[in-house]
Amino acid sequence: MNILIQHNALLPVSQYGGTERMVWWLGKYLNELGHKVTFLVKEGSSCPFAKVLPYDENKSINEQIPNDIDIVHLNSTYEATQKPQIVTVHGNPHNSEKLAINTVFVSKNHAERHGGEAFVYNGIDFDEYGKPDFNLPRKHLHFLAKAAWRVKNVKGAIEIAKRSHHKLVVMGGSRLNFKMGFRFTPDLNVRFHGMIGGQEKLQILNQSKALLFPVLWHEPFGLAIVESLYMGSAVFGTTYGSLPELIHPEVGFLSNHQHELVEQLKNVDHFSPKLCHEYAQDVFSAKAMTEKYITYYETVLAGKPLNSQTPKALESYPKFLPFSE
Repeated sequence: MNILIQHNALLPVSQYGGTERMVWWLGKYLNELGHKVTFLVKEGSSCPFAKVLPYDENKSINEQIPNDIDIVHLNSTYEATQKPQIVTVHGNPHNSEKLAINTVFVSKNHAERHGGEAFVYNGIDFDEYGKPDFNLPRKHLHFLAKAAWRVKNVKGAIEIAKRSHHKLVVMGGSRLNFKMGFRFTPDLNVRFHGMIGGQEKLQILNQSKALLFPVLWHEPFGLAIVESLYMGSAVFGTTYGSLPELIHPEVGFLSNHQHELVEQLKNVDHFSPKLCHEYAQDVFSAKAMTEKYITYYETVLAGKPLNSQTPKALESYPKFLPFSE
């Protein structure tokens, strides 16, 4: 197949960027499986395994699709195209957003909440992570998300770590924040690393006992969950969105009550880093993600819809889901 993958972002990404990583890894494994890939992405992007075209927001998608493309895979916008298409929704769409019959979600819960059936779990490229060192001491907990985004609940993670007497490393935020409500964290048992990637992030993950992920919204998927599991960290979070699908009792604990998460962290050393790693390796590979997308491409090219009805964005979402003491 000759596949056009669109995303309004710069490729490759060096630090933060969940969707960008998924798009890149999908293209890489499609290429390895013998398919031809064209990226329609932000000007300035480059790629050794795919053709790169600059995406122009002022033009329609149709004007930018080469004639030899078999199927279009949209990732940051929906627009009906003359070519067969699928559209992956990576977030929780707002009520003004129109969804397509061939919309693909990133978890079963994500799909069901919008009246759809088609979903593909995001997968990571293990080549970029290497093998975790299970002999390293695990000395802290970690938080991995945009801390300024209040639904990610860095305040809750800091309080959980404090009450359970653990050190916390925050990746994705700073000690002083003004962006989405004032927050200052004086606790020196909490270390902030800002937006980091590469070996620095992997070293922190490899020495962490657990990811704290007390999100206050319905998480569509959660790349931080998979990255943390792969590097041997258990996951402690709320029960919203995809989390009950992704986290079973052998690799983490879920609760919407802070005191229950604190209590269970007393047993955090009982989780096996090797088992967490093997679970992520078995379920969340970029190759498995790519193979699932290929089946969806083939379904669409055969003229069949991916969902039995057109999914719909919800009219409204709660600003914050409950998280009690």
